[in-house]
Amino acid sequence: MKDIPIADVRNFVLVGHTNSGKTTLLDALLYKLGVNDRLGDSASGTSMADWSDEEKSRKISIWAKPFDAVWRPKGGQPLRLVMLDTPGYADFAGQVTAATRVADAALIAVDATAGIQVGTVRAWKRCEALGLPRAIAITGLDKENADFDGTLAALQEVWGVRCAAVTFPTDDKKGVVDVLTAQGDRAEEARAKLTDVAAESSDELIEKVLEGEALTAEELAGGLRASVVQGKFIPVFAVAAKQAMGLDELLQGFQRLMPSPADRVVKDADGNDVNPAADAPLVAQVWRSINDPFVGQLTLARVWGGTLKEKSELFNSTQDQKEMVGTVYLLNGKKQDTTPEAHAGDIVALAKLKTTVLNDTLCSPGQSVRMAPIVFPNPVVSFAVSPKNQGDEDKLGQGLQRVAEDDPTIHVQRQDETNELIITGMGDVQIDAAMERMKARSKVEVTLSTPKVPYKETVTALGEGHYKHKKQSGGRGQYGEVYLRIEPMKPDVEHWFVDGIVGTSIPRNFLPAIEKGLLEGMQRGSVAGYPVVNTMVTVYDGSSHDVDSSEIAFKIAARTAFRDGMAKAKPVLLEPIMNIRVTIPGEFMGDCTGDLNHKRGRIMGMEAEDGMQVIVAEVPQAEVFKYSSELRSMTGGRGSFEISFNRYGVVPSNVAQKVIAEAQKNKQAEEEE
Repeated sequence: MKDIPIADVRNFVLVGHTNSGKTTLLDALLYKLGVNDRLGDSASGTSMADWSDEEKSRKISIWAKPFDAVWRPKGGQPLRLVMLDTPGYADFAGQVTAATRVADAALIAVDATAGIQVGTVRAWKRCEALGLPRAIAITGLDKENADFDGTLAALQEVWGVRCAAVTFPTDDKKGVVDVLTAQGDRAEEARAKLTDVAAESSDELIEKVLEGEALTAEELAGGLRASVVQGKFIPVFAVAAKQAMGLDELLQGFQRLMPSPADRVVKDADGNDVNPAADAPLVAQVWRSINDPFVGQLTLARVWGGTLKEKSELFNSTQDQKEMVGTVYLLNGKKQDTTPEAHAGDIVALAKLKTTVLNDTLCSPGQSVRMAPIVFPNPVVSFAVSPKNQGDEDKLGQGLQRVAEDDPTIHVQRQDETNELIITGMGDVQIDAAMERMKARSKVEVTLSTPKVPYKETVTALGEGHYKHKKQSGGRGQYGEVYLRIEPMKPDVEHWFVDGIVGTSIPRNFLPAIEKGLLEGMQRGSVAGYPVVNTMVTVYDGSSHDVDSSEIAFKIAARTAFRDGMAKAKPVLLEPIMNIRVTIPGEFMGDCTGDLNHKRGRIMGMEAEDGMQVIVAEVPQAEVFKYSSELRSMTGGRGSFEISFNRYGVVPSNVAQKVIAEAQKNKQAEEEE
């Protein structure tokens, strides 16, 4: 689409709460712009956006997807639209993280019956963090009880009067009024307020308004557009997508008010400006990878500056490798259209790149620009994963690797403390969908279970330990004796192992073996067999034999003496304590705080944020493995949470008794096997 200059390109991402009308709006735009020959619909499985089998079956968006279209208004300048649809479901927030990072603006969908929801707040906060210019579409105006004015008032109450309508429904709700051009008292009153907003964008416009002169339509639009880029103005549009109500006005509003790739200052990882001009050096960033069943691996990249041409050589500055580009694709759902070249604002798909992966930067040969990497949110749920069928371990490993490549918020790792294979992600629905995808693609079925808690052990007092290892059974014997003290780690001590031996009771050459024995002993503590931490050991005496002493003898003596001493040092069980931050509508405060208290949680604070309530608490990890589904059930899907590791804390005795009993039961079962 070389005929459309960068100034007439609008790259934007659609974000919002699940069921806020994002995909419905996108499908309506794709139909209007001629990309689709019918009006798609998610509920019936005909959506051009939600086209994958898993999205059709679940009737929700799972992936962020690019779309490309041109709007050609009668008698007006064509407008190129690069659109990114994103999921609203919290489990797929990583897709929103990536898509917002490569967009020039955001369109936040807010349902006219539901208003501001937790997904709305999450999208808004992401845009704020990026300094992303944004607009709001109040959707669903064809629904019963739809309230445009009430929703607009709620937006202004939470985010201020910078949220102002540029279109609003007519009295009969069959069309919309364009504030910038329409006549009538309400339109003129709204336009007067927008004039003040526009004037504040430049000294020249302020001076003109103060002198009592009216701004021209071009000056008004230009001033508002500058205010949008600065984040001082958030245009609000009225839309009923299925009836095509407000679509023309939305497109016209984007042409007038939203930034082009040339309007925003974009910087690389070193803080240097990236030149968006077509004749500038190429800078493109990889933000997603797709495994296409026909083409193979597709790498999705945003062009920030310069020109990306088909059949050309590029330089991957992140990997310090050359890369050959073959065909360049523009994606519209399942459709893949080829293009000879791409420019700033374009989202392209590149096939069969050899070394390029997520977050890599592609440059012109001879250049070495790097864009800052996309930082994805921390996972909030964990499952232990194992193959249903014996012998599928290799297939499972390969399948999980591909799943993690699909979605960067999914991580797979082996937990050393419990020896379990753990998969973590943003929610149980995300993990469930990933496992279904792996089953279809890699032909491996899995069992998901609640992970074991990685407990640890420590001591709270001083304990003396002693063991003499003496064995004689013909030939050379074994002899080693160790006396030691065990106590809590002191803040001013750097190393946990202290050599307190005076004289030659134990030859120095056996100290490394003693330390190894202690390390082995610390792998399985005396409480329930969990690793021991924050514990200091001082070896102060012992004895040896000129002939029978050996490294293995002293290692065994040290290991056994450690267990003896630890049992006398008032050992305790430790559990991971997590920080949790729960965002919910105020009506669920009582239920959520009560539930957290029931989970042995400690409420650290409560605050209001963006029209929602936030609970900050500390909760044992053992209590929150299923919190994703529990919070969804408590709030009807209107709550979200973030979780991170805080520290290890002492397990209460009543809980510890159950953990110890379970550990003894498992140990007995292992011995019987």
